[in-house]
Amino acid sequence: MTLDDLDDVEIDVLPDVWPAFCIFRDMFTQWRTGIGGVTGLDYNVLPWMMRIHGIDDEAGALQDVRVMEAAALRTIHKNQNH
Repeated sequence: MTLDDLDDVEIDVLPDVWPAFCIFRDMFTQWRTGIGGVTGLDYNVLPWMMRIHGIDDEAGALQDVRVMEAAALRTIHKNQNH
């Protein structure tokens, strides 16, 4: 997959989830994979990411990241089955 494979779709990110979105975006190289493909993000990296992004509400940011992760996994697995 290359950048040419991606759609030119712009999305709006609500201000209250922007910090979590930045963490999710910066975790793009931290996906765990297994024999069945992508399984989820490597949560061992999250404390460091929270620190460098200056996140105060880590529990809230984690919850937001997990929602984004779940949506991404649905899309990844849907695309793998086609």
